[in-house]
Amino acid sequence: MSEITFLIKKEILLEWKQKYAFNGLLLYVISTVFVCYLSFKQIVDLPTWNALFWIIQLFAGVNAIAKSFLQESRGRMLYYYTIADPRSFILSRIIYNFMLMMVISGFNLLFYSLFIGNPVQDMPMFILAMVLGSTGFSAVLSMVSAIAAKAGNNFTLMSILSFPILLPLLMVTIRFSKNALDGLAFSVSQSLVIMLLGFIAMIVAMAYMLFPYLWRE
Repeated sequence: MSEITFLIKKEILLEWKQKYAFNGLLLYVISTVFVCYLSFKQIVDLPTWNALFWIIQLFAGVNAIAKSFLQESRGRMLYYYTIADPRSFILSRIIYNFMLMMVISGFNLLFYSLFIGNPVQDMPMFILAMVLGSTGFSAVLSMVSAIAAKAGNNFTLMSILSFPILLPLLMVTIRFSKNALDGLAFSVSQSLVIMLLGFIAMIVAMAYMLFPYLWRE
């Protein structure tokens, strides 16, 4: 845990020194929401509101997490290899990317609500959907980013590999958040929560077990 904590602090310090990257992500989210506002003014149809929200989340997440490994030089990765355990390294990246996704989600929901409106009936359940969705995005994209980095830092490859894995996660998350928009009881969404937790646990377990082999390459 101390190693994971140290690596997370290192990522936060690097992000703080390179504020332009985070500011660029926020600008991307705000500008995308504003374009949606100019196009629709106000969205009455709840499925459309929900779908647009998660589309923005998806592309913001891909842009935010792609740099996890794609921007790391070979020399720096070799340095990490000598000082850190690979399991601690991948878990720290997943946790840090989750924190980054939650910040992006908060700004997305804030500006989305200001410009387009907020029809969510059950906000705690919608926030739970954001937490689970952000966790899934961070786990999948962190692992795929590591694979793409070993294949020559190819951003296109990352997008191609991540889409089939993110699709079922996105479908379940959209259904869960739609239930929150409609104000349905939590018991209706229990099976969706179990599916999301199972999917996240499977991806994190695979990353935990397989990343050391990828790390040696």
